[in-house]
Amino acid sequence: MYVLRTGVAWRDVPAETMGCSGVTAWRRLRDWTEAGVWPRLHAVLLDELRRAGLLDLNDCAVDGSHVRALKGGIMSVPRLSTEPDPAPSTT
Repeated sequence: MYVLRTGVAWRDVPAETMGCSGVTAWRRLRDWTEAGVWPRLHAVLLDELRRAGLLDLNDCAVDGSHVRALKGGIMSVPRLSTEPDPAPSTT
């Protein structure tokens, strides 16, 4: 969270703030991500919220950063070109 909030580079994270160097924190984050910790933690949290009756899906939103639109999704209208129009021929 510190890196996200401050925008500081991992190598510049103050060890006294985090309890370890920024590089160590980054390495742990990488290892936990590769080990699949975050999806499992998310599932456990949702289960506990459901059991406690604290999960209300009547007020929820789908965030595009978490739900992929495979192959760009369905296009309802053709895409407009961003290319400039070719210059007319003068010959």
